[in-house]
Amino acid sequence: MSCPAPQWEYAPVATFLYKLGRAAFRRRRLVALLWVALLAVAGVGAATAPTATSSSFSIPGTEAQRAFDLLEERFPGAGADGATARVVFKAPEGQKVTDPAHKAVVEETVSALKAGSDQIVQVVDPYAAHAVSQNGSTAYVSVSYKVNAMELTDETRDALKQAGQNAQGKGLTVEVGGDALQTMPEQGASEAIGIVLAGIVLVITFGSLVAAGLPLLTAVIGVGIGVSTITALANVLDLGTTTSTLASMIGLAVGIDYALFIVSRYRAELAEGRTKEDAAGRAVGTAGSAVVFAGLTVVIALVGLAVVNIPMLTKMGFAAAGTVVIAVLIALTLIPALLGFAGDKVVSRKVRKGTAKTSDKPNGGTRWARFVIRRPLMVLIVGVLGLGAIAVPAASLEMGLPDDGVKSTATSERRAYDLLSDGFGPGFNGPLLVVVDGDKAAADKTVSTIKGLDGWAAVTPATPNKAGDAAMITVIPKDRPSSTRTEDLVHDIRGATGDNVLVTGATAMNIDFSQKMNDALVPYLALVVGLAFVLLTLVFRSVLVPLKAALGFLLSVVAALGAVVAVFQWGWLGGLFGVEQTGPIMSMMPIFMVGVVFGLAMDYEVFLVTRMREAYVHGERPGEAIVTGFRHSARVVTAAAVIMIAVFSGFIGMDEQMVKMIGFGLAAAVLFDAFVVRMAIVPAVLALLGHKAWWLPKWLDRILPNVDVEGESLAKSTGEPGAGAAKPDLVKV
Repeated sequence: MSCPAPQWEYAPVATFLYKLGRAAFRRRRLVALLWVALLAVAGVGAATAPTATSSSFSIPGTEAQRAFDLLEERFPGAGADGATARVVFKAPEGQKVTDPAHKAVVEETVSALKAGSDQIVQVVDPYAAHAVSQNGSTAYVSVSYKVNAMELTDETRDALKQAGQNAQGKGLTVEVGGDALQTMPEQGASEAIGIVLAGIVLVITFGSLVAAGLPLLTAVIGVGIGVSTITALANVLDLGTTTSTLASMIGLAVGIDYALFIVSRYRAELAEGRTKEDAAGRAVGTAGSAVVFAGLTVVIALVGLAVVNIPMLTKMGFAAAGTVVIAVLIALTLIPALLGFAGDKVVSRKVRKGTAKTSDKPNGGTRWARFVIRRPLMVLIVGVLGLGAIAVPAASLEMGLPDDGVKSTATSERRAYDLLSDGFGPGFNGPLLVVVDGDKAAADKTVSTIKGLDGWAAVTPATPNKAGDAAMITVIPKDRPSSTRTEDLVHDIRGATGDNVLVTGATAMNIDFSQKMNDALVPYLALVVGLAFVLLTLVFRSVLVPLKAALGFLLSVVAALGAVVAVFQWGWLGGLFGVEQTGPIMSMMPIFMVGVVFGLAMDYEVFLVTRMREAYVHGERPGEAIVTGFRHSARVVTAAAVIMIAVFSGFIGMDEQMVKMIGFGLAAAVLFDAFVVRMAIVPAVLALLGHKAWWLPKWLDRILPNVDVEGESLAKSTGEPGAGAAKPDLVKV
């Protein structure tokens, strides 16, 4: 005789968080003091830590990386992986840079550059290196540095710029290009604009300055602790100066979101007549449960970046995930503590005076939900076809790393790029470095093999090392660095030569990086979506709801990629968004969007649908539960989405093309996911499925622990009216 499979024993998450929220509310001074102390410790650690340099960038497993490693071994001190700069000189019409007066200016600049910094490896005289165009109108000085662009000091960059400026007024057009001028874009202004816009939206949403200020305050505290900790540990863990970028952006986004949902639930509990302490406990026990699981989905997406196997991305993902964990902990503890300090000021003045409208009356969310329920098939078809149409350009996606050719013509780097292209040919801006692991005979044979291929404009003689067991060859492509013909040339060289010949350089590195990102996209998607599907199955105790959530997310991401391709690759509406030059889409874009948008999308899914499930579990019919979920959550989810769109849109106005592209892509993805997928397609699908939406196989129901996100255990433990109502059968339909 077989025994039935036992149910898992568990301590309901809602009950634990309810007690945590009440404890934080009662001991608010201690909780607030602990978080302030933690912020102070992190701040002191960041202030006293050594200045961080750029973390070492590597792409394990690629030919370009193996070539760099070989260069460091066989050509020590050559600065193969260091920054480079080109100071380009253009003579006036009808004159040449070889004229004595112009030549004196160029040689004076060479001397100034050599004395400008101890980070320089070499400065190449253009006349000695034959770096003069055939018509004599253009010449360039090559500058090589010991370290990469992120490790150059401000003094070194200033010396480079000053040398160009000093030569500018002496009869020549002088522009400076190369990655030596590359710096991390300043984000302070964009973040400040985002915070101001977030504050305006929060004030409109809550009708209270105090309630609006709490999410902003706690988000800033969380980001401060996270970024300060990253800064303090930067040198110890080789995190570098770029690691905090993603952590700051994601930490600010989820910090505002999580606090927003808990404060909103607290106000709703007060409106039902609960005491402040009980309302704080229930807000943390219900909305806080959703925060925990929403935070877990974001952490999964960020930690999953390790699948790409690029150390820099892995570190950025883990650092950002740590900041998300801090945001969750702050939402569960500091928010209820601050609610205790806020008192009655957390609700609007109308509520305090007793003149506010009752929450039972229909609002915009309930009216929209009822419209969708009446016409679910129409809403579903319009939503899917609309996003599908926007997604069409994604089929033409070309990935790469944008070069100086896509920068604004207002920048010296772009003007230098154009001068070199006009004087020497478009491929001159992306030379290939071929490394031969062998003697002079092997190197000469490689030169002959390359000259037998198509697509090159120049091939230099081999330059051997001192030991004579390796050599370097420079190949100038005919086409610009980001073109498909240049990529074909790289593959042709690799295919026509032996294993002892490796192709590298910035162009080859970009090609390998793009290929590695492309290869990692499917495994990353499978990992992130798969783990999140399991987590959402646990939260919603349903198979179809998590499946619908994952498919809706994929639809919104592909639509956002389609919009990015249309604007930045095809040039549609490019002038509106400040796109001066079209080109390939940044190779990091798809995975970056998947990681960031997936976390935010699951936030909206969890907060919106858990309120529907809560109503369904407490006895409402499927259609009524959808309306209830929208009545309580639609306004808050809308506010959260508008805030995120405002924050990301702030980056569109920046000059850096890559930052502009990221801001546009993320803003578009949040717009599509929040307002089309979550607010239209999700309720339409749930309305069509009815009771089937909450179906769970009996065998799976027995083995899954019941985490009680909807807070049913809270109702039972307090003997609320309706708590003993029969729970709908979620297994049989």
